[in-house]
Amino acid sequence: MFANGQTVIQYVEKLAPKRLAVEGDKIGLHVGTLQKPVRKVMVALDVLEAVVDEAIAAGADLIVAHHAVIFRPLKHLRTDLPSGRVYEKLLKHDIAVYTAHTNLDAAQGGLNDWLAEAIGLVDVEVLDEAVEDPYQKLVVYVPLSHRDAVLHAMAEAGAGWIGNYSHCTFQAVGTGTFMPRAGSNPYIGAEGKLEEVEEARLETIIPASRQAAVVRAMKAAHPYEEVAYDIYPLALPGKRLGIGRIGTLPEPLTLRQLALLVKQRFSLTGLRVVGNLEDTVRRVAVVGGDGNSFVGKAAFRGADVLITGDIYYHTAHDALADGLRLIDPGHNIEKIMKQKLAAYLTEQLARDGYRTEVFASQTHTDPFQFL
Repeated sequence: MFANGQTVIQYVEKLAPKRLAVEGDKIGLHVGTLQKPVRKVMVALDVLEAVVDEAIAAGADLIVAHHAVIFRPLKHLRTDLPSGRVYEKLLKHDIAVYTAHTNLDAAQGGLNDWLAEAIGLVDVEVLDEAVEDPYQKLVVYVPLSHRDAVLHAMAEAGAGWIGNYSHCTFQAVGTGTFMPRAGSNPYIGAEGKLEEVEEARLETIIPASRQAAVVRAMKAAHPYEEVAYDIYPLALPGKRLGIGRIGTLPEPLTLRQLALLVKQRFSLTGLRVVGNLEDTVRRVAVVGGDGNSFVGKAAFRGADVLITGDIYYHTAHDALADGLRLIDPGHNIEKIMKQKLAAYLTEQLARDGYRTEVFASQTHTDPFQFL
């Protein structure tokens, strides 16, 4: 069975909830429809004509991209121009395009975590904590025969995680009562007869961003036609999420050594460096894409160096004045999301029994070259 397009996107938003996106960011469905079976998904950084041609040749039904295909309002849709041909080809071949941008940047286990991991940072924290993901308490009543199945389903969907511990619940056993009425299809009991069932009360903690996924998983694993559950807000402070990461190198390096490491890890032909190449650095901030607006934050958080793309001339001077070194490997290092997101979606789809294939675009989209 192939997954519906909306099902694929539910997996994307499980990792990168839309609420994490920066206000005004162009995320979501840009072209086509998700209300169709999807045989193949292509994960891409950019949606250029060459990328669309690759999707057509591979028989993709859906492109999940990091950068928006519609970033500015369209003034016209001319198929005799390159930009118009992109949309013409997408529509003619029924290829939908969905964008996950700053929500994927900010997500725990998303783009900036992938970058920090590739560089080898440890003790990683969020650089700019812009969003709080508040905690909630979920309580569900389940017959003892299905207690473990419901618990595991909720935990896999993101419930019951406290620090480095998972499957955290409180359980109490009691008696549940119900009477099936006309038109019901009860798992236990008969129409018109009051039933008493030994049930477990499962209490667990969930981040608000995981509520929909956890409830969906809980209902799928629960045997009852009508599931009794409650969700309460908690005063507990939630996890802080946001753009960028800051961490520590396992061992100090010179700025030159770190720059060469970044060049090697991201398969680059060149990069720009700001600062004395022989300076020793250990505390490192990283921001995927254009990180000019995070220079001050990186300096304030005590970073020795910020790794980010698209650095402006005057921003580089400002960084030096603040004692912050810069490594600019370009915007295109975000290409790491292609393989990472494709692997994540492949795992999620296979786990739920879908035959939908996911692959990473192989088209090179970096417009810059070094001579």
